[in-house]
Amino acid sequence: MVFQFFGRRMALKQISSNKCFGGLQKVFEHDSVELKCKMKFAIYLPPKAETGKCPALYWLSGLTCTEQNFISKSGYHQAASEHGLVVIAPDTSPRGCNIKGEDETWDFGTGAGFYVDATEDPWKTNYRMYSYVTEELPQLINTNFPVDPQRMSIFGHSMGGHGALICALKNPGKYKSVSAFAPICNPVLCPWGKKAFSGYLGTDQSKWEAYDATHLVKACPGTQLDILIDQGKDDQFLSDGQLLPDNFIAACTEKKIPVVFRLQEGYDHSYYFIATFITDHIRHHAKYLNA
Repeated sequence: MVFQFFGRRMALKQISSNKCFGGLQKVFEHDSVELKCKMKFAIYLPPKAETGKCPALYWLSGLTCTEQNFISKSGYHQAASEHGLVVIAPDTSPRGCNIKGEDETWDFGTGAGFYVDATEDPWKTNYRMYSYVTEELPQLINTNFPVDPQRMSIFGHSMGGHGALICALKNPGKYKSVSAFAPICNPVLCPWGKKAFSGYLGTDQSKWEAYDATHLVKACPGTQLDILIDQGKDDQFLSDGQLLPDNFIAACTEKKIPVVFRLQEGYDHSYYFIATFITDHIRHHAKYLNA
C-alpha cells in the first residue's frame, strides 16, 4: 500500500504500521500548532483507500486514554474495513507541557482535555482540544491521506462521547452523523464537568454551556443529525450521576431532534461494552457517509 504524504509544515512521523483486515492500522506523531506540543494520532486505512478517497470517521476517547485504547480494545477494524471507512483516533489531551498540576489527578489535565478550548491560565496556551479535533486534525488528515473532506462523521466514549456530541452540535453540516457510548451528556451539572470546566473555562458558568451537549440542543434551531447513543445500564458512572443522559434525551425530545437511545442491560462503562456494539455504530455512520 503506497500513500503519498504531501510535505507541508506539518510533517508526519510514522510510529507504527500493522496490517489488519486487509488495511493498515497506523500511528503518527506531529507537532501540533493548536496544542504547541507533539501529538500522536491513530489512523486506519481500509483496503478501499488504496484505490480512492474514503469517508473519515473520527473517534474521541475518554478520560485517561491515549490514541491506543480504541485501536487495541474496541475491535472496530473489520467493520471499518468492510464499509471502507478511514478511522482516526487522536489522543485525549496535550502531553508533556510542563504545566503545574497537569499530572496531579486522572480527571483533569493530562488525559483529560475534555475537548474544550481553555480560556484560563495556565491551560489556555496548550489545552485547545476543541480546535485541534474540529480544525487542525481534519486539515492534517485531508492533506495527507486519501479521505473525502466532504464526508466526515464523529463518535466517542464517555468524555469523548461528550466531545463527539458537542463537535457535531456546534458545527451544523460539518459531520454527516454522530454517535456515542456512555457520553457525559450534561457536564455543567456533573462532578467531572464542574471540575474540568471551572479549571479550563473559569468560574462564569454561562461560558460552560457552549461545551455542554444538553445546553447546545436546547439552543439548537434544529439539526439534520441522526444521533445514536448506547449506554450500559450497569455503568457505575451512570448511577454516580456523571453521565446524565436523561437530561439530554429530554432536551432532544423537546426540540424534536431524532435520537436513538439504547439502555443496554448488564453492560458497564468498559471497552467490553464498546466492543459489543461497535459494529452497530460503524454501520450507523456508514449509512450516512456512504449515502
